[in-house]
Amino acid sequence: MFFYNVLSGKTEKFKPTKGKLVRFYTCGPTVYDYAHVGNLRTFIFEDLLRRSLRHEGYKVFQVMNLTDVDDKIIKRAKAEGKTIKSIGSKYTSSFFADIKKLNIEKAEVYPKATAHIKEMLSLIAVLVKKNFAYKGKDNSIYFDISKFKNYGKLSRLSKRQIKVGATVLADEYNKVEAQDFVLWKAKKEGEPSWPSKFGAGRPGWHIECSAMSMKYLGKTFDIHTGAVDLIFPHHENEIAQSEAATGKKFSLVWLEGEHILINGEKMSKSLKNFFTLRDLEAKNLDPLSFRYLVLGTHYRKKLNFSWKSLISAENALNNLRVEVREIKARKDTAKADDKKLVSNYNNRFNLALGDDLNVPKALGILWEVVKDKKISNDGKLGLIYDFDGVFGLSLKSLRGNKSVVPPHVRKLVVARERLRTNKQFIQADALRKEIEKLGYKVEDKASGPLITPINNA
Repeated sequence: MFFYNVLSGKTEKFKPTKGKLVRFYTCGPTVYDYAHVGNLRTFIFEDLLRRSLRHEGYKVFQVMNLTDVDDKIIKRAKAEGKTIKSIGSKYTSSFFADIKKLNIEKAEVYPKATAHIKEMLSLIAVLVKKNFAYKGKDNSIYFDISKFKNYGKLSRLSKRQIKVGATVLADEYNKVEAQDFVLWKAKKEGEPSWPSKFGAGRPGWHIECSAMSMKYLGKTFDIHTGAVDLIFPHHENEIAQSEAATGKKFSLVWLEGEHILINGEKMSKSLKNFFTLRDLEAKNLDPLSFRYLVLGTHYRKKLNFSWKSLISAENALNNLRVEVREIKARKDTAKADDKKLVSNYNNRFNLALGDDLNVPKALGILWEVVKDKKISNDGKLGLIYDFDGVFGLSLKSLRGNKSVVPPHVRKLVVARERLRTNKQFIQADALRKEIEKLGYKVEDKASGPLITPINNA
């Protein structure tokens, strides 16, 4: 497999450090609010990476952190008169509910920041001892970026963009100029704190990921992933503090997923132009339709989100489901010699995945399989189920129709789904009656419409 490594700026052949085992770290949610679909796109990209690696024969050990203490969580807790624990618990639960609906596989480990204060303090102590960190006038501990000669290598900062000696206490700060960043924040009134030899306080955001990733994956691991807005300062600071402490390369490969745009702007909570999975469900849209939408754009390209594009994705997904159900129900009139055809499709699919995770191309190959009249139904289903192990659309769980649905009936079913999505229920009901007159019953399932002949239903 070949991946575009942000660290080198090149597409490189992937080779894990431990044979067929891939150890990778994914920056998880900050649990102060519901994840928006921009966050969820990143988590789907990381799930596609995980599934693709396994499809290519690798074993995967994935760690995704849960940031349950930082400025945003503290602010939210104060505003609602609650503890950071109760805020974190609520939004951690919502995060796991969301990824389940999106059919995102669980990582092997989900470490919480508040459960790893000891590891963070140990790492900070090493940095202080090695003279990479110092105590500021406010009694907080800062990382001295001037002491790490390769600072800026991931984000490619120029020297003029680095303010030597300037410090910043906030977890998130200027996205252009680098400054010494906080490792341990001295205790403040009304904020949670933990005891330490540096004085009572709490960790900075950046130190959390370094401490937790190295605990579960070692000083050097294979892949680090996240969204492009984390490249600087978060990922840059992770590299600096980790490599300064260990003297070893932190992550071999850095894969960064692009943003979702809405009206040409990045979707984000700060711009208040975001949607959550709950907004999609309120419009009766299937969460897997959003997953299908994500499949159509390469992870390194911006995805422009609109309700129109999401409805189109839902219609395409429902078409795919209808096709698969019909293939399940259809009997082969003659067994084809599929060996060469199956091998060709498998090779092309694997090449697409190996080309920096070209999922859109792989999805096109799936549709070729569905439409190919030369391959047997058994051969088709074998390929469809195998490919869907990467796509994660749950096609294997679909029940087959009791007979093949004629094309003109299927078109009416798809048109009805479009009307239902647009909440044009009167028109949708009229189409349902028209479909029934043609001898078919439509059942609205969570996975899409199930079509059965009325006389055999």
